[in-house]
Parts: sequence; structure tokens; C-alpha cells
Amino acid sequence: MKKTDRSGSVGVMLPRDLAPAQVLPYARRADELGFDELWVVEDLGFRGGIAQAAAVLAATERIRVGIGLLPVGARNAAFAAMEIATLAQLFPGRVDIGIGHGMPAWMRSVGEWPASPLTLLDEYLRAVIALLRGEAVEPGEYVALDAVRLEGACVPDVPPLVLAGVRGPRSLAVSGKVADGTILAEPTTPEYARAALEQIDANRPHRLVGYNVAAVHADAAVAIDAVRAGLEWIGEPDWAPHLAPLPFADEFAALRRESGSREEFVRRLPEEWVRQLSVTGTPDDARARLDELFAAGVDSVVLIPVGADPLESLAAVL
Repeated sequence: MKKTDRSGSVGVMLPRDLAPAQVLPYARRADELGFDELWVVEDLGFRGGIAQAAAVLAATERIRVGIGLLPVGARNAAFAAMEIATLAQLFPGRVDIGIGHGMPAWMRSVGEWPASPLTLLDEYLRAVIALLRGEAVEPGEYVALDAVRLEGACVPDVPPLVLAGVRGPRSLAVSGKVADGTILAEPTTPEYARAALEQIDANRPHRLVGYNVAAVHADAAVAIDAVRAGLEWIGEPDWAPHLAPLPFADEFAALRRESGSREEFVRRLPEEWVRQLSVTGTPDDARARLDELFAAGVDSVVLIPVGADPLESLAAVL
């Protein structure tokens, strides 16, 4: 059950490496504890996003399920729309779909990185959204659909939200023009959320979902120590847009350059930076951080659990 009123939604991520026997119990427990949303990921070499979403939707009663995200180079847009429409019809009002470029290194490794990622993203988003509305789609430069549409019986009464999972300014602008919302990867700080919303510049309702690594404990020091492990990657170049709006961005970059490894880097992060780059500390600390994110325009904060017994401890913020 929810314990407090909030101005936004709080979700939790299904860990990508969770043991198979734990996946459905984890989803059911998240539902029971009162999380608003459960998000599944589709990282190369792990589990498929659509299959995970179908399984956890069938295993739960209430919780909204998001897929974050489906890479545009991985599936034909028509067949992706068919899968999405099926989920939306079987579980109406409970599905959100994230679509994005995919990590460049991953997509290159499978031979699916286009010459113009922005063009592909734009065409793919438009095609999937149109198909989910029952509209026909004509060929583009990358999305080569020839008057394709979903059969009337397979068009959802209420199409699910299609969000773009992106981070660069031009990709954010595409999201603002085309998508129903945007997914910001971790770390989503209030500063980054505000900067992203300026670049999105949507002229219609636009849902903003922000991921954050999270650990919560009655002893703030325990939580902060635990959450560091989830921040190892954020010093790498792909995460630069997340850090640019922060007052300590230059110092952060210098620390990463000076550190011989990701482990050393994350160990040397000042506690105040760790607090700014995650949702952590005591339950009161974490709730205060959620309020700051909601005030910055984030509609849904998705917590990426770190540490032992993650669901039970994170539920303390609800």
C-alpha cells in the first residue's frame, strides 16, 4: 500500500541479471508493496524486453509495466508495433513503451548502427505510433513500410504511451516533436531534468521518466556506501550530458581522469556528489530527493535497486 501522497509516480527496475526463478516473485512483490511502475530493460546479451513485459504483466494485478527500451535497429517497426499492440490489448492501461537508439557500441556489434541515427529514430517513432493508432505507414529512408497498417481488430482502443529513451540534445528534440514522452537514463538529477525539458520543448503533454540508482537504509551511511556500486559507469563519455548541468561537472570529469579504474573513481566520489547522483540515504532523505525531482518536471522516478533486499528497503520511500 502507498504510505504517502506524491506529485509523481515511483517505479522500480527489474534487475537485468535477476535469477529466472526470482523474476516473477520480484514483480509480484513490487506490485504488493505499492510501487506505481515496474520497468524492464533490453540490454544486449540479457533478456528480451517484450517477453519480460508480457510475463510480469500476466503475473501482476495492478502495477504499470514499462519497457525501457527497444532499440530501433533491432526490430522491424511493423512487427514491433504488432507486439506492442498485443500487450496493450491484453493489459489495457498498464503498458508504456520506450524506444531509442540503443547503446552505440552494442548496436555496432550486431551490425545495426545506421548512418543517420536521428533519421531512423524519427521515422521509427512515427511509424510505431501511427500503426498503434490504426493508421497506414508509407516508406521512409530507413523504415521501409509500404502502406502497412494493423488490422482493425488488433488496434488497441487506447494506444500505449511511446516514449523515446534518448540523451543528446538533437535526439531530445526529436522526442519532443514525435514521442509521447522521454526516458532519461541514470543519473537523472533535477538539473539534468530541467535542461532536458528545455531541449525537448514539447508543445503537448509529454511524460518525463527519470532513472536513478537507489539504496535506502535507516543509517544513511550504509545506503550511501551501497549505492556507490551503481555509479561506476557514469564517468564514461556516454554519460557526459547527464553531468554537464551540474555545478561540479568539471571536478567530476577531472576525478574520473585521475582515477585508474571505475572502482577507484566511484570509491573517491565525495558523499555530497553521491547524494546528488542517486536516490539514497534514509527514507526521509530519499523522499526529499523524489520531491526535488518531481518539482524539476520528472513525472516518474524509476529506482534502480542496489544492495541487499532492495525492494523492501526501497518501499520505505512510498
